[in-house]
Amino acid sequence: MTEPLPDLLIASVVRAALAEDLGRAGDITSQACVPADARLRAVFVARKAGVISGLACARLAISELDPTADFKAVVEDGARAGAGEKLAWVDANARALLAAERTALNLLGRLSGVASLTRAYVDAVENSGAMIVDTRKTTPGLRALEKYAVRCGGGVNHRFGLDDAILIKDNHIAACGSVGEAVRQARAAVGHLTKIEVEIDHLDQLDEALKYGPDVVMLDNFGLADLAEAVRRVAGRAVLEASGGVSLETIRAIAGTGVDVISVGALTHSAGTLDIGLDAT
Repeated sequence: MTEPLPDLLIASVVRAALAEDLGRAGDITSQACVPADARLRAVFVARKAGVISGLACARLAISELDPTADFKAVVEDGARAGAGEKLAWVDANARALLAAERTALNLLGRLSGVASLTRAYVDAVENSGAMIVDTRKTTPGLRALEKYAVRCGGGVNHRFGLDDAILIKDNHIAACGSVGEAVRQARAAVGHLTKIEVEIDHLDQLDEALKYGPDVVMLDNFGLADLAEAVRRVAGRAVLEASGGVSLETIRAIAGTGVDVISVGALTHSAGTLDIGLDAT
C-alpha cells in the first residue's frame, strides 16, 4: 500500500474546505434539529467499485469538529473496493459528523476518483515496461493530495512544481533560440542533482537535444512510428517520455513503442468522483 501522507500536509486543505462549507453560522440544520449531545454511528460505503484514496481526509474532517470522534478504517488507501464495500466506521458527536460529512465525502470521493482512473491506465499497460505518470494539471490547492492519489492508483509522480526539476518546453526553446541552446544553458546553470527534461515536437530536434545530454526527452504528440523511431535512435541514452494524445484507447499502443514513461494529464484534470456514501447505522 502507498505510504500515507502526514496529517500536517492534509490538515490545511481540510480546514479550508470545512470553513468554506460552514460559512458564518455553521450547520444551522443540525443545530436546529439535532440535540447538542447526541452521538451518531455511521459507515462510509463505496457505491461503485474503485480504488480508495483519501481516508485520512475523511478522518481529519470529522476530528476537526469532534476531537473525540472514533474513526476506524476497514481498508487502506490504494485498496480496490467493490460496490457496496464498507470503507470505514465512525462514531462521533452527531452535529459534528453531519457538519463534516460533505467535506469528508468530497475529498474522499475526489481522490478515489483520481486513484481509480490511474489504476485503469496502469492496468492498460501492464507488463509493457512503461510507467504511467501524472502532470501539473492539478486542482489548485490539491496538488499534494491528487498526486498522492495517483500513487494510490499505481502511478508515478512527475515533478511536483517548477522548483524540483527542469522541464524545457516549446516557449522556453523559442525564447532561447533553439533546443540545443536551451539544454546547454540549463545544464550550465544547475547542479548535478537537478534533472533536465526537454520537450520536442518532431524528430528533427532529437539529435540536437541529445548532444547536450538531457536526462529525459519528452516526445510531444508524436505518432506511433515516430515514437518507435525515437526509441531506436536514443538507444537508452536518455529516458523517453511520451505525452499528448494519450487515452485508455491509445495507451497500450503507445507503450508498445518502447517508451519509458507516458504522462497523462487526464489522471487529475479529467478524473471523475468515485461515488461514496456515509450511512447512519
